[in-house]
Amino acid sequence: MPQVQMMWDAGADQSLGLPAYETPGAAGADLRANLSDQADVVVQPGARALIATGLRLAIPVGFEVQIRPRSGLALKHGITLANAPGTIDSDYRGLLGVILLNTGAEAFTVCHGDRIAQMVVAPVVQAAFLSVTQLDETDRGHGGFGSTGHK
Repeated sequence: MPQVQMMWDAGADQSLGLPAYETPGAAGADLRANLSDQADVVVQPGARALIATGLRLAIPVGFEVQIRPRSGLALKHGITLANAPGTIDSDYRGLLGVILLNTGAEAFTVCHGDRIAQMVVAPVVQAAFLSVTQLDETDRGHGGFGSTGHK
């Protein structure tokens, strides 16, 4: 099991605790809004907001952390992530922020301590990129969006 080291940023509210898996079968650990002044952040419809988590990470080489939306926020309020899934690379040591996007019709208020996203630790494979003059043939060929039909 990979270990992700975490460090609190200066001024962060450590009483919120580290990210946690809410159930034994959960793939993602919940991230909480850690607002330095504990003042609410209102995200208007169509707007984005960078929400602090108060955390810095050290992810093992060969892994990444993916930041994903919470399905309940997406369904109930239209709250998703502007860059879903967001990727945190193993060599990044800066503050972990979450870019919330309000696709809903009403303003959404983020309060200090709210669960705003989830993080998934995943293995990374780096590929070798080769320039070639021809690609192998497949049944699909050049078929693009929608080319495999509906079933």
